[in-house]
Amino acid sequence: MKYMLNLYLLGVVLTIFIRLMESLRDLLESLLPGCPWTTRGQLANTEPPKDLPEHPSR
Repeated sequence: MKYMLNLYLLGVVLTIFIRLMESLRDLLESLLPGCPWTTRGQLANTEPPKDLPEHPSR
């Protein structure tokens, strides 16, 4: 039973740590808009950029 409690507490600590690191990353990205790092949101975005004209595929 003590083993399960230790695993649960480890999971809680890791979850808090990961969320803290994600918040820190978001804060750094908002402070540095020209940041060269690619985020998961940018990788998942499959739409073409809006400032480029669309060309027909004919």
